[in-house]
Amino acid sequence: MLRFMPVGDSMTIGSTGEHTWRYRMWQHLCATYGGPFTLVGPREALYDKLADAPTSYAYADPDFPRAHLAGWGEGWLHMAPLIGEAVRSCRADVLLVSLGLIDLGFYTNAEQTAANVRSFVAAARETRPRVRMVVLPVIPNVRATSDEPFAEQVALFNDLLAKAVADLDEPRSPLLLASPPESYDIHTDTYDGTHPNASGEHRIAEAFAKAMWQGWGVGQEYEAGTD
Repeated sequence: MLRFMPVGDSMTIGSTGEHTWRYRMWQHLCATYGGPFTLVGPREALYDKLADAPTSYAYADPDFPRAHLAGWGEGWLHMAPLIGEAVRSCRADVLLVSLGLIDLGFYTNAEQTAANVRSFVAAARETRPRVRMVVLPVIPNVRATSDEPFAEQVALFNDLLAKAVADLDEPRSPLLLASPPESYDIHTDTYDGTHPNASGEHRIAEAFAKAMWQGWGVGQEYEAGTD
């Protein structure tokens, strides 16, 4: 059984009524991965915007393994202290990580965020020495279109993230840097300039799927659905 753990912020946890890219990835793996697998993590809920808390289970399609380690407003800073126990308790084999926007927007600069990436990787490996990770850079968002200093921090962090992945990659616990989703457009792939709509969910899932297929031969090419 191959255990995938989605790790992320608001784009990964999703909110009431959404499918989430986690669901799209599960669909893809059901169609292309030739062995048993599941999604794991210590959490299952969606974020409820009315309650301002992760208390909703109203997925657009709830019939999939909904486990994850994602939180609205959480970043590398928040996940680094949690990942060791989450990996241990859930016996995660592959981490699919999409973090960084929240850190850079509210908590840490690019260099500090990159340091937290390294702490995250070390903590995951401490409890699961052979864990594999696929890491997505910070993808386009509305703030970067109007806040030049923020856009510069995003670009710098993505460079530092690529360096960290290259530095930390090792045969027994490989790391992959996913490419940002091709032609990702904040006007057509999000509902508010940041959070993915159905099209964006497919594009994020495709970025992870493409990295695993090209890097490890896991799955196949991604074929997006019609919804």
